[in-house]
Amino acid sequence: MSQSLARIIVHLVFSTKHRKPLIRSEIEKELYAFMVSLCAKRDCPVHEIGAMPDHLHICFTLSRTLSLSDLVEKIKAISSKWIKTKGNEYRTFAWQNGYGAFSLGQSQIPAVKNYIKNQKQHHIRQTFQDEYLSLLKKYQLSYDERYLWD
Repeated sequence: MSQSLARIIVHLVFSTKHRKPLIRSEIEKELYAFMVSLCAKRDCPVHEIGAMPDHLHICFTLSRTLSLSDLVEKIKAISSKWIKTKGNEYRTFAWQNGYGAFSLGQSQIPAVKNYIKNQKQHHIRQTFQDEYLSLLKKYQLSYDERYLWD
């Protein structure tokens, strides 16, 4: 085969450092646009993005020429610097060190998009920590809880 083809769809989740509620409504839409553009520049089209004050979800297709860890490192570093320019209340902004990335099949995209769009309703009943633990369980990922939260 002379052509390399791939379609790797990812549901990415990460929180603010110590889950501080710093993704405020006044920057939320602009942050989404900024994150979508960061991904697009790396040939990683975003299917859906959504956040709560303390964490972010992105469903996207990973470029076949990038590693997931390199992409996440870049978008977190660049967006963190960008958020810090939005005012004094954001000067200490940081993302958590880690992240959760979950692989999806094409048929799962609509359900995950809906899940991300409904974050505000979903979190009336569930904390980010509980949500994240349920995702780890759903995707059967082993973890050490001592290193999940920073």
